Amino acid sequence: MTDTSRELGVGQVGYAFMGAAHSQAWRTAPSFFDLPLAPRLRALCGRDAAAAQAVADRFGWESVESDWHALIARDDIDLIDICTPGSTHVEIAVAALRAGKHVLCEKPLANTVEEAELMAEAAAEAATRGVYAMVGFTYRRTPALTFARQLVAVGRLGTIRHVRAQYLQDWLTDADAPLSWRLDKTLAGSGALGDIGAHLVDAAQFLTGSAISSVSGVLQTFVDSRPVAGDHGTLGGSGSADAERGPVTVDDAAAFTARFDNGALGVFEATRFATGRKNAMRLEISGSDGALAFDFEEMNLLHFYDATEPAETAGFRRIVVTEPTHPYAGAWWPAGHGLGYEHGFTHQVVDLVNAIAAGEQPTPSFADGLSVQRVLAAVEASAMDESRHQKVPHDAGTAEGPHAGRQGGAS
Repeated sequence: MTDTSRELGVGQVGYAFMGAAHSQAWRTAPSFFDLPLAPRLRALCGRDAAAAQAVADRFGWESVESDWHALIARDDIDLIDICTPGSTHVEIAVAALRAGKHVLCEKPLANTVEEAELMAEAAAEAATRGVYAMVGFTYRRTPALTFARQLVAVGRLGTIRHVRAQYLQDWLTDADAPLSWRLDKTLAGSGALGDIGAHLVDAAQFLTGSAISSVSGVLQTFVDSRPVAGDHGTLGGSGSADAERGPVTVDDAAAFTARFDNGALGVFEATRFATGRKNAMRLEISGSDGALAFDFEEMNLLHFYDATEPAETAGFRRIVVTEPTHPYAGAWWPAGHGLGYEHGFTHQVVDLVNAIAAGEQPTPSFADGLSVQRVLAAVEASAMDESRHQKVPHDAGTAEGPHAGRQGGAS
């Protein structure tokens, strides 16, 4: 049973798409997992107090704030969860850490390397005081991907040689879909590169246990203006071809090759123009002794090839990653009944709460988020320089890929 005698007061900034996903996770985690601290949904913060109140009522937040400064100042809040556009991350996170609040921050960590460095420095200083920060790369907490990491870590793939990574969505294929903050560089930092490409970078480094050391990339914007008004929906929405239009200042698609510290070669693609693909985050890793393949549109499946088997019987094996012994799965439903998108956020809460209670650094840390940010910046620099190779600097011991961290969530 979750220990309800010890509470963790949570304050969350942001209530839209990610805000709803995080709210659901905070509410659900203690019902399915045995936690050493009981999350209390103290306050939800948003500039539109009425809209924030409606979401708070839906998910069970106890109160609402319209100013994040007031949220951080509250004595009943121990942790700040940041679900806002990237342009706001650095100011909120640094202020919260300096105030002694733990921080969970959505990805990518920041809009620039310089901002990410400030956040990582603040997190490192806070950790010396027992205050911890984590960046929200939830896909690694999909049971199939966590299990894949375990297989790689024990050597089932041998020497890693290839990483193929795609993140394919289609919510911008309509040229009249309206402008949103995700299409504004001042708010989002980048387009497909940072929004979904960041997930690929984190997952690739996590799975391989190796950091990306150099990249060569291209960026493309297919539709350079969009209606300034319209029905935004969850992501793409709909607008009118006759409406006033504003400029799109981010990339619609990104593609890059990469070299890893362990000698592996990577090929990456991130696009929001892949017609017919809704959320196809695909990863395939080839090694000397085996291979793994995963597609989030079939998130409960992992395909594994054991090259040490006799050739006449070898082949990709379809593993349904829902057994009680698989990561996280034992806390949920009987084998074969499947999990969904929202469960990764619940597992994120579980790992974060366990780490805080144990006085351990949760992963991925802000230093790990900085590692991803440096890869994104190198891709952008390469694209602006005729795709010339760019080195990716990493601080010794900070790229999270080599460190699996505390993951799995005891039930």
